[in-house]
Amino acid sequence: MSKQTVLITSATGRIGRELVALLAAANQFTVRACYFSDSKIDQLKSLGADEVVKFDLSAPDTWGPALDGVSAIYSASLDPMLDGHLNFCKELGNRREQIRHVVRVSCMGADTNTASYEADSHASRDGAGIPLMLQHYWWGEKALIDAGLNVTALRNNFFMNHLLKTDCDTIANEGWFANPLGNMRNSFVATRDIAEAAAVALSEGPERHANKFYDITGPAPQSMAEIAADLGRAMDKEIEYRPQSMVDFENDFGATRAEFFEYLTNGFYTRCSPDFYNLTGHKPTSYYDYLTTKGASGETGLEELWQGNLWKKGEDAMKDTAKA
Repeated sequence: MSKQTVLITSATGRIGRELVALLAAANQFTVRACYFSDSKIDQLKSLGADEVVKFDLSAPDTWGPALDGVSAIYSASLDPMLDGHLNFCKELGNRREQIRHVVRVSCMGADTNTASYEADSHASRDGAGIPLMLQHYWWGEKALIDAGLNVTALRNNFFMNHLLKTDCDTIANEGWFANPLGNMRNSFVATRDIAEAAAVALSEGPERHANKFYDITGPAPQSMAEIAADLGRAMDKEIEYRPQSMVDFENDFGATRAEFFEYLTNGFYTRCSPDFYNLTGHKPTSYYDYLTTKGASGETGLEELWQGNLWKKGEDAMKDTAKA
């Protein structure tokens, strides 16, 4: 029998690269990896992609060639691309006889299918609603469900390294980073673990994982001082955490991202879920191990820390998406 073709969207991202490498090594699928920039083609091929294809959520003319012959999809998209993702879901719904399974990257905290969240009910602040970014993640799941597809959602905690990428220069040059999280511990998750969970769900298929929703977290909640200690040990230098006010953080990155970070300061993401263990049979990766060991794509977490980042100080990356 010929192998099924799986489409990996966002294949050049942190999770996508790892997933391409994992699926290529398993040799169960024909792996079709999406790229936006031509400069990424050779990288995807070196990771083992059988096919590479141009794909842009804002360019529907790229969707047909990407989807031709595909039966499974790994779906991920940058936060500002919500509208494109929602439109793409409608196209997938038109192909639901073809598309057997979609594994979607998401986030804990706003769903209404496995829980009863109310959009206008904040977890810890009277008179406020659930952070808009969390609602957006849920909309991304719901659009696939409403399209009649077999969906598996990976509801991830905040990514290890993601909160540090905005401070790479000060980490490298001055040995410190800042944010408002302070002593609140969060079970940050390694992107390679998300890729491994996605690989398991895709490999075992919709028979086991359709209509399943997994919370993927790290193995231990950590404070910023503990994160700084792990990072310093990995870099063999002293790294200092400097507390930042939420007001200053909002000035740096905008209200939409700041209200998401408020959930990281109130204990909402502290717990450690067993779902990764139940999928893979082993514990999630610790932050220090993530920093110092290589994943399937050949990179350590420390190497990944210095790579591209959507969030820039002084820019509100969610300004337009907040109107969606």
